[in-house]
Amino acid sequence: MVPSFHRDLVRGVMTYWVEFFESFARGEEPAVVYVPLGQGSGFCAAAAARAHTGARSRLVGVVSAHATTYLDSFRAGRVREAPVTTVLADGMACRIADEEALQIVLREADDIVAVTDDEVAQAMRILFADTHNVAEGAGAAGLAAAIQQRSRTEGQAVGFALTGGNVDSDVFARVLAAA
Repeated sequence: MVPSFHRDLVRGVMTYWVEFFESFARGEEPAVVYVPLGQGSGFCAAAAARAHTGARSRLVGVVSAHATTYLDSFRAGRVREAPVTTVLADGMACRIADEEALQIVLREADDIVAVTDDEVAQAMRILFADTHNVAEGAGAAGLAAAIQQRSRTEGQAVGFALTGGNVDSDVFARVLAAA
C-alpha cells in the first residue's frame, strides 16, 4: 500500500499537472487554479508542475467544508486536526493534514477555500450535463470552488482539473436526482 501522501504519488500526479500547465502558451495560463486537497499529493504535484513549467498561476487549495484540516492548518501555520463529516467528497475526507504536505501548501498556496457537499453536488451535475463526464466529489471540487469564488476572479481565467470518476452509481444517481 502507498499512503495517500507519498513522494512517488506526487511525481505520478505531477504528470497531468505538467500537461495542464504546458497546454497554455507562456503567460496565457489561468490566473488562478483550484486544486482539491485531501492528503496533499495533488496539491503538491500541482505546485511542483507549476514550478517545473514556469507557470505563474496562483494555486488555491480546495477542501471540503466538512473536512477542514488543511484550511485550519493553513490559517494556524501548523497541523490542526479536524472532524470529517463529508458524505460526498470522500477524496478530501482528511482528518489530519500531513506535515510534509502542509509545509508545501504553506509555501505555495495563495489561499485555501472550503466547499460544501451541496456545492460539490451542483458541480458534479454541471459537469455531467455540460460535458457528459462523471466526476466524483473531490474531482468536481475545483469547479465548485471556481463557481463559489467567481466574484473574486471576475474577468480572470481560472482553471481546475476534472479528476476522478470514482463515485458509486447509487451516490451519483442521488446527486443527479437532486437537480
